[in-house]
Amino acid sequence: MRILLVVWVIYFGSVIWASPGTTFPRNAVTAVCPVATKIGADTLKRGGNAVDAAVTVALAMAVTWPEAGNIGGGGFMLIHREDRPPEVVEYRECAPLAAYPTFFQKGDSPDSGKAVGVPGTVAGLYLAHKRHGKLPWCDLVEPARKLAADGFPVYKGLARSLNRVLNAYPQNKFPDLHRYFAPPQGNKVWAVGLVLHQPELAQTLTQIRDHGHDGFYKGKVAKGLVDSVVKSGGAMTHEDLDRYQAKVSAPLRGTYNGNIILVPGPPSAGGMILLQMLGILEAAGVGKQPRNSSQTIQLLTESARFSYRDRARFAGDANFHLVPSHLWEKSRLAGLAQLLDPNRFLREEELGPAIPLATPLPNPSESTTHFSVMDENGMAVANTYTLEDSYGSHQVAKGGFLLNNELGDFNWFPGQTDVTGRVGTPPNLIAPEKRMLSSQTPVIVLKGNQAWIVSGSPGGRTIPNTVNQIILNIMEFGMTAQEAVDYPRIHHQWMPQALRAEKDKNMQWVNSLKEIEKKGMKVQMSRQGDAHTLVRRPGQKSIEAGVDSRIEGAAFGN
Repeated sequence: MRILLVVWVIYFGSVIWASPGTTFPRNAVTAVCPVATKIGADTLKRGGNAVDAAVTVALAMAVTWPEAGNIGGGGFMLIHREDRPPEVVEYRECAPLAAYPTFFQKGDSPDSGKAVGVPGTVAGLYLAHKRHGKLPWCDLVEPARKLAADGFPVYKGLARSLNRVLNAYPQNKFPDLHRYFAPPQGNKVWAVGLVLHQPELAQTLTQIRDHGHDGFYKGKVAKGLVDSVVKSGGAMTHEDLDRYQAKVSAPLRGTYNGNIILVPGPPSAGGMILLQMLGILEAAGVGKQPRNSSQTIQLLTESARFSYRDRARFAGDANFHLVPSHLWEKSRLAGLAQLLDPNRFLREEELGPAIPLATPLPNPSESTTHFSVMDENGMAVANTYTLEDSYGSHQVAKGGFLLNNELGDFNWFPGQTDVTGRVGTPPNLIAPEKRMLSSQTPVIVLKGNQAWIVSGSPGGRTIPNTVNQIILNIMEFGMTAQEAVDYPRIHHQWMPQALRAEKDKNMQWVNSLKEIEKKGMKVQMSRQGDAHTLVRRPGQKSIEAGVDSRIEGAAFGN
């Protein structure tokens, strides 16, 4: 069900807080966490650019949204500026040098050090700032350090998140998690307004502030990280940290009705999936039917089935396996669109060559976060980063930061592809220094050379579908940023063979889902991940913010 919220605006000096749907005059930031989002807007107000703001938001969310904001994980930053070619700063975690194809055994825990990948966040943020930043690095780290040292009042979403994780992971098994995140003395649970202090994280951020990349990957922070991983059963070494480098590459580039779509390439499968879905939908004429019609839902579903199936067959770290670029070529996608039958869903054998399926294995949850930034000079940043599961491995390193369990995104058991969506095909098997496959899909849509739409989402494999539907809502169906984010979503990922759909009171939506079931597709009602979207209409300076009520997101700007 969509939640309709009253719009309100609070002024913090000349910085505006809006929720939802406000338009900002020049600069804007939108993210899940109001505290970090405001810090990003403050950075823009001080004369920083979109990359400066992105760095401050990412570091602040390591303090204020520990569920997914991090310095112990990794992700992708997509950057567009009007005076240079666009680029991706890829800071995905990688496997340690000690990894080998059968590194994982049945019974291994995703909450152990064995699941921890070499973190990339600090390297990625530092590299992005080095290439594009305007303000001094130390000024961008200091707000996060100050939040950790001085503490900050817990907001509603964070209180709920902390209580959930502390209740789910008992103190006798995760003592450090409880030591770092327990409510203040005299309180059994977190409540809005209680203050969260993180002094050890503040010390780590001091090292990062003063020494940049080396403040994390060398010295006492690095020693504490390696010691913590090894203590909990992992194989990370100082050599792994010394060798880790964030990477810069050109984004994948597609088009939809003449608009340019920029997304990261492998090891993000999300960008590949998005370009494939858009190509099929464009060729099939998805805009000919109403947005909530069964025909539109069927086209969205079938395009996803083709694209996620290719993910299982081909996607992985392109430095280890060739990912065929013809997968997202227009001619191929137009051919796939010709196979679609409006009266039924395609059978599995009609989608492509068989992928042998094994006995189902547990499918882990995933928790990620995204933020979007636009500045007055036309620079735009879409950043998605993660710890993998919510609170990662639930292990806290010496230094006060959570460790990822990102190695869970590799195919743990060769050949073990199953109906739950677990994939065991060769391109994503673990190897030393290999980046694991990701569904992260930060996107920037250009009209001419101007950033028009900036968006992204958490939600594991739901991410490409969420992003696809939001930008289609704007490009094809003429919605505002807020309408596009609010609209109910669907998700299909090839396996399992079911369509997940959000509830909505609109009877046309309800009836369309019933028609989908009559055509042979099982429908399951399920909430999708949130999304954080900015839109600057062609020729305008002002920016629309789409704030997602599914998770109490925020937007700030000036």
